[in-house]
Amino acid sequence: MDDFRSTKTDCARSSVRSRRRCSVLVAVVLVSLSFPVYYGHAFVPPLQSSANWDSRLSLHKKGTNGNRNELISRETNESETKKATNQYLSRNNNFVAAFAGLSMAMSLLLVPLTPEPAHASSYSSITPEQKMAAEAWRTVDSTYLDRTFNGQDWFKMRQDLVKKKYKNMDEAHDEVAKMMSTLGDKYTKYLTPAKYQSLVDTATGTLAGIGVEIATNKDEFVIVSDVEPDSPAQKAGLMPKDVFLEGGGATFDKTSTPDDVALRLRGPVGSKVGVTVLRDGTVTKDFIIQREPIKITSVRSYIAQSNKNVGVIRIKSFSTTTGSTVKEAFQELKKKGAKEILIDLRSNPGGLLPGGIETANLFLESNKPVVYVVSNKGVIMAEETFENGFDTETKLTLLVDHNTASAAEVFTAAMKENGRAKVIGEQTFGKGIIQTIRDLSDGNGGVAVTVARYETPNHNDINKSGISVDQSVDVECAKNDALACLPSGYF
Repeated sequence: MDDFRSTKTDCARSSVRSRRRCSVLVAVVLVSLSFPVYYGHAFVPPLQSSANWDSRLSLHKKGTNGNRNELISRETNESETKKATNQYLSRNNNFVAAFAGLSMAMSLLLVPLTPEPAHASSYSSITPEQKMAAEAWRTVDSTYLDRTFNGQDWFKMRQDLVKKKYKNMDEAHDEVAKMMSTLGDKYTKYLTPAKYQSLVDTATGTLAGIGVEIATNKDEFVIVSDVEPDSPAQKAGLMPKDVFLEGGGATFDKTSTPDDVALRLRGPVGSKVGVTVLRDGTVTKDFIIQREPIKITSVRSYIAQSNKNVGVIRIKSFSTTTGSTVKEAFQELKKKGAKEILIDLRSNPGGLLPGGIETANLFLESNKPVVYVVSNKGVIMAEETFENGFDTETKLTLLVDHNTASAAEVFTAAMKENGRAKVIGEQTFGKGIIQTIRDLSDGNGGVAVTVARYETPNHNDINKSGISVDQSVDVECAKNDALACLPSGYF
């Protein structure tokens, strides 16, 4: 403030030419302050519109007259003050304008130019529930693929989340789940603390289960798609195609997802879970099954029973080791006399994208496109082969169904569109998007967010449409006899 006073005094005591220079300087400062400021997603308009300049100037002139009269009254009597003031102001109109402008500039400079940060931690007065909601919103905002957020006012939604008064944390969780459901993407969703922890425990191998693969049938019910050998489920008597009706105290219907069922079937090692299934559409069966650590065999191989020249490799899901495991199985089948290979991808939900890419690399020549990944910023990353795969000649056939999805579709499209394999079965699921899972602080679960999409080697977007097959066949044959699904004499 001392600098401001000295500037005012210097301007007042200087010559007319100097005072004019002061006016010009103030004008430049004010013009610079009138430009808009951009930050993040929001737009900050100019701090002062031109429509208000006259009214502001009038107010500052009145304030200036008062300050000057008070100063002169200390040195002269009242009549001398009025006379001196009138003479001074008549001779120094330029100074009045300069001083008024400078006062206004200083008042504007005291206004923060940068708004408060948008993240939840910057609001010390908001509740833990509001912070949790703001954190979930921010995570989706920074990573979600669809930057239109399904065409809605995404920032108003944040304001509503943070302003709302929540009775408890469960209510905040429900509001976040509701917010994410408005995006129209069933893969972008809120994960409750229990569901998030279940996914973490499954990935780290610290949770037990009963040893079944889960999928949906054509009627949209959740079913047993396969049973692991020597698993608790097999010992109890669960069979493929059994429809889940109840499990772990929950009831299932067409609105239930495989994740909903899996969450109920998993639990601590040694604990028991009750399961009710519908078999053959008529018989209801109840089971009490003890959970055990389950090691899933994602790749199985065998020589077809009806044709010893055909080797079958079943890939149940893709992981970081799938490529090397498939290569070993392929070589072993060739040693046993297989001349052609059938790769069974039925009910394969995908898994890890790199696993699908690496497996495709095994069978493609160099410089072949495998997949194109498109980020939420529109950046396209091309995945191509750098060298010939270890086998680019053996005849390959892929067997797929309506549950073949995600990374399994990446592999399928790479084989089909590069002319490396024939695809038979039924139209695939159509999941051409990629998700990531982020945790929320303070044990509030997490969020699954769609962060990218992919295109096939021919730049086809198969999301929600799937991959068409070269030949349609019935896919209901046994999982351990995939060749039975193929027409007689196919090989």
